[in-house]
Amino acid sequence: MTNFDSVEEKVGEAKAIAWDTCHKIYVLMDDKQLEIMRGYEYDPLITDKEQTPEEMLITLKDWYASSCGLRFIEAVSTNYENLACFESLIGQGEDEVEEDEEDTTQGATIIDLTYKSI
Repeated sequence: MTNFDSVEEKVGEAKAIAWDTCHKIYVLMDDKQLEIMRGYEYDPLITDKEQTPEEMLITLKDWYASSCGLRFIEAVSTNYENLACFESLIGQGEDEVEEDEEDTTQGATIIDLTYKSI
């Protein structure tokens, strides 16, 4: 199960949220990043004037559930040098567990040694 605690923390201060409808989900922390995403024509893009933080969190969870396997959620803000700073809230593949890995000791590798003739 995906942990949305860090997303919930950030969304309370967010100016907007944006999704590319595939796997890139952003929590926009300032007006500059909001304008950049508008320039990139992100749609959907939802501002804090359209939804409350609670509604944004529900929307982010819906987007995450609807995204492809490369999905991630990042907070993006502008630093003092006017550059974008990305903070990973849910990393790419962070919640993915393959069936073969479920019972494997962490750090172990499973190798299929089954011989197959060609």
